[in-house]
Amino acid sequence: MAKIPEMPKHRGFPLGLPGTQWQYTLRRANSKVTKLYAMPRYRTLDQTVALADIGFVQALWHFFGTEPFERGNLDGERLSRLFGREVIAAERGFDPASYTAKLKLNEAVARKNFPQAFEDVAEG
Repeated sequence: MAKIPEMPKHRGFPLGLPGTQWQYTLRRANSKVTKLYAMPRYRTLDQTVALADIGFVQALWHFFGTEPFERGNLDGERLSRLFGREVIAAERGFDPASYTAKLKLNEAVARKNFPQAFEDVAEG
């Protein structure tokens, strides 16, 4: 059996978008860490996809601001939807397949692409 890597947990971070299938955090580490990559975003009829992105950016902003943070138990697929644009690597030698990799919210790009995430109350 493969060794399970250490996964820092962000206690208090929202679990996901309520009432949908979209999660923001993982419950437990996996021996095969999902590698982060810049996932293209396509238009879809499922409005919950966009709402989940807005909610995730809002949670990142309220939880971390512009400070670097560890990937930890944040969902790899949700991060990949933002990676390379709204969320960027915050360290040299960034390992996209590490739970301890440092990331950072790119505030300027996030504000441009998800202005609703920076309002006091997200409309839903």
